[in-house]
Amino acid sequence: MTETNPLAPSASEATAATERLAAWVIGALTAIVIGGVAIVIYAPHGGHAAGSSWLPEINASLNATAAILLATGYVLVRRRRIAAHRACMIAAFAASSLFLITYLIHHARVGSVPFHGPAWLRPVYVGLLVPHIVLAALVVPLALTTIHRAWRGRFDRHRRLARVTLPIWLYVSVSGVLVYVLLYHAGR
Repeated sequence: MTETNPLAPSASEATAATERLAAWVIGALTAIVIGGVAIVIYAPHGGHAAGSSWLPEINASLNATAAILLATGYVLVRRRRIAAHRACMIAAFAASSLFLITYLIHHARVGSVPFHGPAWLRPVYVGLLVPHIVLAALVVPLALTTIHRAWRGRFDRHRRLARVTLPIWLYVSVSGVLVYVLLYHAGR
């Protein structure tokens, strides 16, 4: 007869504790990212140097790269090429993470960049920018949770959440490129 240790947690309790910890870490990372973006955008800055930085082009390139990787990853998973899908999604996450770093560096230097395009284009710009901002904040916990579920082998839950995460992440990546074009190249 085997003895059980009444003080040792069961496998389900250990899994639940791991999931709680992951949720806490994802929530903390989300708060740090959103707080960091708010600080660099809205904190006072010495001057506006929008034309003197190459980082906006890098940011747009990283967003475009993430979008291509996300779309490729989707095609690969539909074709049951799981290892290639995983590689694409990790690369998309890396591209988006690099984007965030360069975005924070750029906006820490210049703050918020005003729209200087033609007046008739301003509603298009704002109409694209507002959902981009809201969904960019939302995609942080969604992407982290989706990745965490795949990492833990919870593929049923991963698939369900990925169906929500992918279109939002794609919108944020593609609209980020469009925002760049409108902000830095419209009417110039």
